[in-house]
Amino acid sequence: MKKQTLLIISIINCLLAPSSVQAQRMLFSETVVADGIRYEKTHQRAVRESHPDENVTLLDFGNDAFSQLYLLLDNSNDGDTLHIHLGECLKNGRIDRNPGEARRYRRLETVTRKACKRYDIDIPHDRRNTRKPAILIPEEVGEVLPFRYCEVESPRNSKIKIGKKNVVRVAVNVPFDDNSSYFRCDNDNLNRVWELCKHSIKATTFTGYYVDGDRERIPYEADALINQLCHYGVDNEYDVARRTFEHLLKNPTWPSEWIMQMNLIAWYDLLFTGNKELIMKHQTELRSHTLLDLVDDKTGLVTTRRGQSKDFLSSIARRDKISDIVDWPHSGILGLSKGQGGEDDGYVYTDFNTVVNAYHYIAVRKYAEMLAEIGNTEESEEYHRYCDRFKVLFNNAFFDETRGCYRDGTDTDHASLHGNMFPMVFGLVPSSNMKSVADFIVSRGMSCSVYGAQFLLDALYDCNRGDIALQLMTNESKRGWINMMREGSTITMEAWGNEFKPNQDWNHAWGAAPANIIPFRLMGVRPTSSGCSEIDIFPQTANLRRAEILVPTVKGGVKVNVRRKDDAYVIEVNVPKEIKALVRLLPEIAEKGTAYIDGKPIELTKTPSSHNIPHRLSGRHVIKVKGEFRY
Repeated sequence: MKKQTLLIISIINCLLAPSSVQAQRMLFSETVVADGIRYEKTHQRAVRESHPDENVTLLDFGNDAFSQLYLLLDNSNDGDTLHIHLGECLKNGRIDRNPGEARRYRRLETVTRKACKRYDIDIPHDRRNTRKPAILIPEEVGEVLPFRYCEVESPRNSKIKIGKKNVVRVAVNVPFDDNSSYFRCDNDNLNRVWELCKHSIKATTFTGYYVDGDRERIPYEADALINQLCHYGVDNEYDVARRTFEHLLKNPTWPSEWIMQMNLIAWYDLLFTGNKELIMKHQTELRSHTLLDLVDDKTGLVTTRRGQSKDFLSSIARRDKISDIVDWPHSGILGLSKGQGGEDDGYVYTDFNTVVNAYHYIAVRKYAEMLAEIGNTEESEEYHRYCDRFKVLFNNAFFDETRGCYRDGTDTDHASLHGNMFPMVFGLVPSSNMKSVADFIVSRGMSCSVYGAQFLLDALYDCNRGDIALQLMTNESKRGWINMMREGSTITMEAWGNEFKPNQDWNHAWGAAPANIIPFRLMGVRPTSSGCSEIDIFPQTANLRRAEILVPTVKGGVKVNVRRKDDAYVIEVNVPKEIKALVRLLPEIAEKGTAYIDGKPIELTKTPSSHNIPHRLSGRHVIKVKGEFRY
């Protein structure tokens, strides 16, 4: 049967948003449907033009995108050869012809014909990322290359004059509503990080799946989890996550922790959408992905160093054994010397590892919660009891009472950032140990990769250290998002910079954590029941004086505006009527004065981590704490 292709062309009125760089360069968009997936192809002109040499035109499209290219020429001779250079990186004012490893550059050419007006530039296939197991782009869409810059060289005696009007880039991604989310605050670095990460999520959906960038174009569970959360933070689109989940069930990767992340992906799909389809369809597979079959009889802990039978591997669709990863890359591989540290903070791998067992706990806990959602109450309660027992076992095995932190494993005294941030994020730290574990996490700084940063930032917000999280998101050192932009990338990198992973690419959305951290943690808009019927609004905006956001949900956008004045702290919310919101305040905010809602004084409900509005809200409300808020 031939593939059915639907083509819809919609003209975009650029005058609707004249201040937007994207809107200024956009000509029109078209939607192509292939293999049941909708792809949006946006035709764009460059935002800047220069002429670094005679008969050479350098065009800058403002950001990187997975794209195609065509030329529009009115007066061309027969037989003129145009050399076209496409790339992601600049060097000395020209496109870098040798950017290194997975940074992209391609030299192409076309020969003019007098009667021809449009020249579609063919992008050759890259053998590595256009054969299985890579996700293949349908022929109806056409091959793409990530590039920001285009150079066109015409013959020196040619009459052809190339400018912005002659060159059109066609960016490919799944349909994306740019207006479904926004964020702005009084910290310019944070605004820049938000825009970088939001664009990264849009640009990297070019296959219709969450993939690991252009080098391989392969879905990995870790990439998919962070992509999913970020996508939910910037647009209310949910099909890409489900499609990727289904693919990964049949094509899992090798890290043990990432196998267990499948339960988190399924849980977040339920939490944000209310759709129970994945759970009902894949209940058996989700149980296998908890790694309950690798629990050691003597210790009660999970180990991947033994017990991986053929039946177990078959249950998670693996032929080869899985092993622990913690973070990536490790020392001594992928261009890192043996003396050059990897991204796992010197983690010491033992038979029973803290990170793996923390993942096991959350995978089983979420499995229990999913069972309850589909009405399997008895089995759900059984797994919850298991988790309660395992939490005690975990802390007895890994917590160092003397130092107040977790060791990497049972046979080592080494303590790492990863061995502590994962127990914090997954709810394994007892209240009596929260402060010491939080202090240890803070002491390690950004001792993790861009992937690990997701969990580090989550951990900091879980222990009410949003001030440190804000510092890390906006810092200008080499280990931060500002450095990605400083090195020249407009899509998040696979690593903090080229030196941290020499073979990295410049289009890797697993580095886009702030796209979900800003809406869900800094501004604190998080669903607490399936389908976003109930949410928390718990801002931790640290020293920001103003911050406002629109967070997309399946039931409509949630608006939050936070203002810190010298004499008041104000949260203005606008919540769709189908959603009930619990507004929470940090203790250090609530305890500074009297709280009001819509001008009326109220008594807040106190919990160990927050002071809460005593009833859930829908619609527009203003919460104010009057007190002394001078810096």
